[in-house]
Amino acid sequence: MPPSEGQPAERPAEQPAERPARREHRYDIDLLRVICACSVIVGHVGGECMAAVDKSAENGTAVYWTGVFLDSVTAWAVPMYFAIAGWAVLIGAPPRDGGTLRKRSLRMIIPVGIWTVVYLAWGRLRDTNGEPTSHLAVDAVFGSIRPAFHLWYFYAHVPLILLLGAVILLKAGKRPWGVIAALVVVASGPTALSDVGEVTGWDVPSFGWQFGTYSLVYAVVGALLLSLPATRREHRVWWLVGAVASLAAILWSQDRIHFVIPNASIFVAALTACVLFAVKGVRIPERVRPVLSKLTDAGLGAFMFHVLLLKTIADPFISADRGWLGSVAAVAALSVATVVPSFALSMLWGRLKLRRYLG
Repeated sequence: MPPSEGQPAERPAEQPAERPARREHRYDIDLLRVICACSVIVGHVGGECMAAVDKSAENGTAVYWTGVFLDSVTAWAVPMYFAIAGWAVLIGAPPRDGGTLRKRSLRMIIPVGIWTVVYLAWGRLRDTNGEPTSHLAVDAVFGSIRPAFHLWYFYAHVPLILLLGAVILLKAGKRPWGVIAALVVVASGPTALSDVGEVTGWDVPSFGWQFGTYSLVYAVVGALLLSLPATRREHRVWWLVGAVASLAAILWSQDRIHFVIPNASIFVAALTACVLFAVKGVRIPERVRPVLSKLTDAGLGAFMFHVLLLKTIADPFISADRGWLGSVAAVAALSVATVVPSFALSMLWGRLKLRRYLG
């Protein structure tokens, strides 16, 4: 029956809005995260070898080259972390608002703060800090960590995700004032502290909450490369060949130019790209995925904790007097003795619901 004059016609029932398709979980990126964490630890084992020979082959050829190799073969790990961070912010899980970025930042900052206290206390107990603990603690607030040297990464990671996240939110029409304020502090911090030192004559700490151009490029290019279709199986071997060639160039650079090779090196970038393409899109069997997920969750905590363990147990393993067989056996044993407990302890405090505090 038609509606009477002036009476609006009934509207057809509105169709429920379609939910966006759920993004498939990237287990290949989980695999990269786990390999990155293990590679950083093994690379630091190589650093212990280099420290034992004072970075000179004259003090122990076998230990020197073992250290150079371990540091070189793992040189891609930190750049890959930046690449994965870029993919996560720009593509994998873009922030919905400033609150999302705040939570992600605190997920890094809180464990870094707690582990800094732990490393400073452990160093003071063992009398290895080298400077008054109070001075080191003040420096750590502003971004100069010495007892826990590996935590420098997070002082670059947090500003980087804030910048990339702010761009995403601005493009979406949001106004993330808190994030913008934090970026202003990051940008002005070095100059402001320097000016305070000039005016007052104080010995001010350096401001380390910064990211380099190279880390931004790794993040953006990494997001692009990780979003490409999966590498075809028949092409993976060629990327592995490229990785071997890049590794040879890094070994040459570390020995002939300087150790440690910068993350911004074109050789490191080439190795990182080759590893990325070799692993990207690899299919993880379903039976392995639960274990991989647990290892992925534990990776951050293992990364934060491992230096404390490594520095405590390394001396009996590493000696400049070892020959080739002894050096290889020693670094293999030390790597296992560091990687396995680091992941095991991280899994333990994850089960105890302490991931928020310990990473």
